[in-house]
Amino acid sequence: MSPLTRWRARAARTRLRAPLVWLRHLGLDSTDVFLASFPRSGNTMLRFMLGEALSGVPSNFDQIQRMVPEIGVQVHAYPLLPGGGRLIKTHEPYRREYMRAIYIVRDVRDVMLSSFARETALDVVHIRTLADYVRPFMQGKMTRFGPWQKHVEGWMNSPAAKSGDLMVVRFEEMRRDPEGSVARCLEFLGKKVDASVIRTAVHNNSLEKMRAKEDRATTLPKSPGEEGRWVGKGAIQGWRQKLTEQQLEVVDEFAGDMLARLDYPRWAGGGLAPHADKESAVLK
Repeated sequence: MSPLTRWRARAARTRLRAPLVWLRHLGLDSTDVFLASFPRSGNTMLRFMLGEALSGVPSNFDQIQRMVPEIGVQVHAYPLLPGGGRLIKTHEPYRREYMRAIYIVRDVRDVMLSSFARETALDVVHIRTLADYVRPFMQGKMTRFGPWQKHVEGWMNSPAAKSGDLMVVRFEEMRRDPEGSVARCLEFLGKKVDASVIRTAVHNNSLEKMRAKEDRATTLPKSPGEEGRWVGKGAIQGWRQKLTEQQLEVVDEFAGDMLARLDYPRWAGGGLAPHADKESAVLK
């Protein structure tokens, strides 16, 4: 990563980004729908699958911004949704402009491990050990989007959620049943798509094919090493082998209640508390 890119990544964690965030949200329309998540939660994979299923055009990193753009570059995006709406990717905390959205949630412990691996590989954080990273990450100091638990809470308690205009998708469910997850998202978006189109979109955007697309991309900045890739390993419960009891206690201190609300196992009293481990998130 170049020194300029590294500086930009670090500056994005400061108040310097506030005016930029405001500018990125200009020009939105009531027909737009948002594909939202905390970073490293599987947004890119679902973005590619939905983009291909909606447009019929194979997704790749060089043209995805025209199909499912990131917030701020939506002006030239194709209107793929009913009423001329656009599907727009965002990692921002909930904002009043987000009237309808699909929100992807992933176990914070896997999110944290993925973030630590990528950010240390890119040399955009000063912390070099996982032991020193856990608490500041849970406090929201290692990302420009705040603490994971507040990000999730903001979306799940949002006006969109209360009005039935928020669909919650668990990353783990999407990995187990990608076709079913995509089909449910398309139904939420009001788009009727043939099952064969969904099957093809899922097949063309498997984890392995996504990583191959990353390698072939001409407009995507190349990341050093395996851990710095845009497309991660997609691990589910990889935290069980990597986090210590002390680290799990820190996670539970900050996010235990939210993990329980989402039916993820939480660390309590030196072990994993009983949980339902349901296939999809339930708003309680």
